[in-house]
Amino acid sequence: MFSPWILSLQLILFPLFWRGIYTTETNPELVLTDPVTTVFKSAVLKGDSLVEKVEILKPVDLELACTWTGNPNKLPNITGYWRKDGSEITNSRLTVQLENEQYNLKRVFRITGDTLGNYSCIFSDTDEAKIYFNVAAPEMDDKKDKPIVAYVGDSVTMACKTKLPPNAWLWYKANGTEQELINATTDPLRYKISVDGNTTKLTVMNLTEEDSGVYVCSAIYNIKASVSRVEVRVITFMEPLKPFIAIVAEVIILVLLILLYERWSSQKSSHSPTDNGVHAEPTHKLTREGNNGMDENTTTRQRKI
Repeated sequence: MFSPWILSLQLILFPLFWRGIYTTETNPELVLTDPVTTVFKSAVLKGDSLVEKVEILKPVDLELACTWTGNPNKLPNITGYWRKDGSEITNSRLTVQLENEQYNLKRVFRITGDTLGNYSCIFSDTDEAKIYFNVAAPEMDDKKDKPIVAYVGDSVTMACKTKLPPNAWLWYKANGTEQELINATTDPLRYKISVDGNTTKLTVMNLTEEDSGVYVCSAIYNIKASVSRVEVRVITFMEPLKPFIAIVAEVIILVLLILLYERWSSQKSSHSPTDNGVHAEPTHKLTREGNNGMDENTTTRQRKI
């Protein structure tokens, strides 16, 4: 017969044993991450400077390789280093050996949305030779400098295009320092958005003067969004006539001023004494009296005869 303490121990261990039978162990989930792609970009410099453009779609390890063949001194070794946005990169200086009549300098950079910018390799001799790499997301092809002019009640269509198709396109209406997302689905009577690969178009219908402003198209890439801005001016049909109306008004005012001046001049002339006015009347009377005297003398002489 079992002792009481053995029975108590069995009662305690039995639930634990039963739970262990029906309990399965859960393995931690595996988090899969995309491996970072390595992109290689090289440039050969024969003169003093060179600019290369590098377009990046997603975060990568970018290997930049610089070759300088234009050093007339052909020193056995020179100093080479790297800059980012004009500032020297720490611990990037090293000695570059002359190999096959040229100098070679390489470095790998982790490129993300925050590290895009201008990278440059510098070959330092008596003078400096530089190769600039402008690392950026794909830019828009058709940036517009002049605004689009449309009339109230009409429609206007804006287009944006990139060399490489983005993951998505977005349109915004700039409102001061903020941007308002345009949703053509919720307001189909006002907006229409079409996408064809690397091209997108926004149509704004039934324009009002409040639709004037800056519209922003955004091409979304994994590395960063690339944007372009289009200015729209909505005017009334009277707007083009305003300069003409202003000119006509100026002409009318000028004519009125001339007429008023002429009337004032004529009134002034009629009230001022002249040779044909008040002073001329006594002379006229004297002339008539003189003539009468001459007539009387002539008559007297004729009677004497």
